[in-house]
Amino acid sequence: MSVRPPVGTVAVVAPIAGRVVSVDAGVGEKIRAGAGVAVLESMKMEHVIAAEVSGVVRRIAVEPGAVVAAGDAVLFIEPADVDDDPAAGGEHAGSDDTRADLAELFARRGALHDAARPDAVAKRRERGLRTARENLAQLFDGGDFLEYGEFALAAQRRRRGMDELAKISPADGLITGIGHVNGDVFGDERSRCVALAYDYTVLAGTQGYFNHLKTDRMLNLAEKWRVPLVMFAEGGGGRPGDTDVDMGSGLAVPSFASYARLSGLVPVVGVVAGYCFAGNAAFLGCSDVIIATRGANIGMGGPAMIEGGGLGTFLPEQIGPISDQAPNGVVDVVVEDEAEATVTARSYLSYFQGPLAEWACADQRELRGVVPENRMRVYDVRGAVSLLADTGSVLELRAAYAPGMITALIRIEGRPLGLIANNALHLGGAIDAPGADKASRFMQLCDAFDLPMVSLCDTPGFMVGPDAERTGQVRRVSRMFVTAASMTVPFFFVALRKGYGLGAQAMGAGSLHEPFFSVAWPTGEFGPMGLEGAVRLGFRKELGAVADPDERQQLFDTLLAKAYAQGKALNVASMVELDAVIDPRDTRDWIVRGLRAVPAPPPRAGKKRPSIDTW
Repeated sequence: MSVRPPVGTVAVVAPIAGRVVSVDAGVGEKIRAGAGVAVLESMKMEHVIAAEVSGVVRRIAVEPGAVVAAGDAVLFIEPADVDDDPAAGGEHAGSDDTRADLAELFARRGALHDAARPDAVAKRRERGLRTARENLAQLFDGGDFLEYGEFALAAQRRRRGMDELAKISPADGLITGIGHVNGDVFGDERSRCVALAYDYTVLAGTQGYFNHLKTDRMLNLAEKWRVPLVMFAEGGGGRPGDTDVDMGSGLAVPSFASYARLSGLVPVVGVVAGYCFAGNAAFLGCSDVIIATRGANIGMGGPAMIEGGGLGTFLPEQIGPISDQAPNGVVDVVVEDEAEATVTARSYLSYFQGPLAEWACADQRELRGVVPENRMRVYDVRGAVSLLADTGSVLELRAAYAPGMITALIRIEGRPLGLIANNALHLGGAIDAPGADKASRFMQLCDAFDLPMVSLCDTPGFMVGPDAERTGQVRRVSRMFVTAASMTVPFFFVALRKGYGLGAQAMGAGSLHEPFFSVAWPTGEFGPMGLEGAVRLGFRKELGAVADPDERQQLFDTLLAKAYAQGKALNVASMVELDAVIDPRDTRDWIVRGLRAVPAPPPRAGKKRPSIDTW
C-alpha cells in the first residue's frame, strides 16, 4: 500500500512481506535509532521492525492485522536528536540483566555441581574418596574442559518427577568432556584429551540409557578426531531402573564395541577407585592401562550378579581386591589415592605426547657397578633402569605381575621409549609364561604408538620343567617371537650379563641380528643354553668316566671355563654375532645415537595394529 509521507518525515518500512502483529510506538512518541517500533509475522516467524533514525513519530500507516508488502511504510518519524532524552523509547536490556530463560539455565547448571550437593560430597569424604568433578578438575589443565551432556537426567520420567530426577541423577551419573592434558608442555595439538567420569553418588555410578548415549557421543569424538581417552570407571554396571525406553535385552548398545575399537588407535587409560563391577569393569578391561587405588575392588560380576547366579552372598570388598588384581596382572599401576591416580594418568599420557626439552640423568659411570663381579650373584635390574633412564622418568607397568620381567615407560634425553628387562631376583631371570605374556603385550603397546624399545637382557632362557609346561608355556612364550616379528619400531638390545637360549633370542626380537643394534656389557655371556647345563649334557660321558669326585669337579671347572671363554661377550662380538661390546656408561649414548639414526615413523591416518591385547 502506498501512503504519502508527511513533510519532513522518514518512513519506517516493512523489510519483507507479512502480517502486522503489533505497532509498538504511538504518534508523538520519541524513538531512538535502532528501537523496535513494530512486529511483523512472516512464515510463522516474527520480525522486529526497527527505526533507522532517531526522532518523533508523526503518523501510523498501518493497523495490527494488516498485510503489507516489502517496502510498505509502517510509520513515519520526523528526525530529531532525542538520544539524551530519558523519555525516548528504544532502551535495550543491559548485559548484566538476567532473563528468565538464562536464570533457568544457571539454576539447572548450579544444581549439578558439587557445591549444591553437600550430602553426596560428605558421603564421598567418609569413604576417603573424591567426587567425579574433582577428578576431572585435576586431570584437565587448569580444571577447564568443555562438558558434553551435562543436563542429561536418568531415563525414569515414568516413575519420577523432573525435580526429583534433577536432584538424584545429575548428568545421568556420567560427566563427559574434552580438554587438554599437559598442554603447557606439548601444546594444544598433542594435549587434547577426552574424559569420562562415572559419578558414584548418582545411582551408584551405574550405566543408564542417556548415560550410554553420552558415552557413545564421546567415543565417537575420540575415534573421529583421534583424541586420547581417560575413563574414571568407578560404578556398578548396568542400571535396571530406567523405565522411559522400551527394549528387550538391552544388549544392542554400541558403547562397548566403540570403546574397544579405540584400542591401538589412541591411548586409552582406565582409572578406578572404589567399586568397579560389570559393565564399568568391562570398559576398564578394554583400556591400554589400568591405574587403581589400593582400596579399589574390580570384578566382572558384582555382589548382585553373584547372588543372582546362586553363587553365594558377598560384600563388594570381597570381590576383586587389589591384593588379587595387581599380582594377577589386571592392574598396571597401583596408587594410594585418586589424586595420585590422576597424576599418574597425566604422566602416562605424556609418553605418547612427545619428547621433553629438559631432562637430567644420573652419573652413567654408576652403571659399571650394577652387575656383580661374581657372575652367579643376583641383583635388582631396576637399579640399572633408574640409572639409565632420565631422572624421574620411569613408569613401571604391572610391577606385581610376572616379577621376572620388567616392563616400563622411560625417557632418554627427553625421548619416550618402552623398556623390557629380565629380573634376576625372580627365577634367575628365566622367562616364564606370565613374563612372556607381559613382555608381548607391552611390545604391542609400544609398537602401536611408535615408541622405540630398549631390551635389557640377563636371562638363562625360558623356564623349564613339567610345572612350567603345565602353564601353556609353548604357546605363551612363543608370543614374544610372533609379536616382535610384526613390530616396526626401533628395537635396541643390550645384554647386561646372561644371554642364553631361546629366551635371549626372544629378548632380542627373535635374533641378535633383528634389533637396530645388539650390544653387550663386558659382563655379557652367551650360548645356546646355560653354560653349566651345556657342559654337564655335552660332556656327560667324559665326566662320568672320572671316578674321583674331586677330579671330576676339576674337569667340570676346566670345561666350564672353556665354555665361558667361548661365550664371553668379546669373543661373540669377534664373530659378529654382536655389534659391539661397550662400556656400561656408554649405553645411553648408544641409544641416543640409535634414535637419531633411524627415520621418524611416517604419519598415518588410522591404526598401525588392529588392536592391543587386553592381556
